[in-house]
Amino acid sequence: MSFENKTIVITGGAQGIGESCTRIFHRDHGQVVILDVDEAAGEELSRKLGDRALFIKCNVARESEVKNAMQQAVATFGSLDVLVNNAGILRYSTVTETTEEEWDLVMDVNLKGSFLCAKHAIPYMMEKGSGAVINMSSAQAFLVQEQVAAYCTTKTALIGLTRSIAVDYAPQVRSVAICPGTVDTPLNRKAFAMSPDPEAVLQECKDMHVLKRIAGADEIGELVAFVAGEKAPFITGQVIRIDGGLGIKAEGSKKN
Repeated sequence: MSFENKTIVITGGAQGIGESCTRIFHRDHGQVVILDVDEAAGEELSRKLGDRALFIKCNVARESEVKNAMQQAVATFGSLDVLVNNAGILRYSTVTETTEEEWDLVMDVNLKGSFLCAKHAIPYMMEKGSGAVINMSSAQAFLVQEQVAAYCTTKTALIGLTRSIAVDYAPQVRSVAICPGTVDTPLNRKAFAMSPDPEAVLQECKDMHVLKRIAGADEIGELVAFVAGEKAPFITGQVIRIDGGLGIKAEGSKKN
């Protein structure tokens, strides 16, 4: 699969799933544009990749920065073919404990950021006559752990955004939501570290999945690249779970 002469914008593209997406698209000959607030990580990744890689510091919750980033991507590489809305944050809290500031922050990055990036990327795709928007949702759009009220709300809403894009901009632009289970990322490692026994929490996460492990970030990145590419032209408006069988097993006593 080749993305030669195709420009792929990845938000949160400097680490975790975003970094894997960036590396995989670049490996497959794409021109990658890394959007991230972590300037050091973004610059380092762009430097390591070399040709066909561009880092732009961008807070996806700020429309002016998003608009300028999309303009810069097209000015540099000549087109905008794929948008991967991957940037996201997590705050642990219930509805009654979540502050307005925390709620707004999670909404701004996870949901508003995806909306703004799509808003300013899709016109370039429509002008060219083709494109794909991949939104990084989560298995938590379907199965919710405790104390993630704001996070799971955004990930559920991204499914609606995906379907709206697929309907409103067809047939030129496709849109797909990817819903990972637990993934080995810096964000999750940080979450595990908040526990008195991080290894026990990690093992618990593994045991929740039928495959008895968590995903590597590259496993998610490979699916994103496939869905965005020329081998999946009939997939749009869909929700694809890549969750190791999380939530499909009913618990209870075994029959002899």
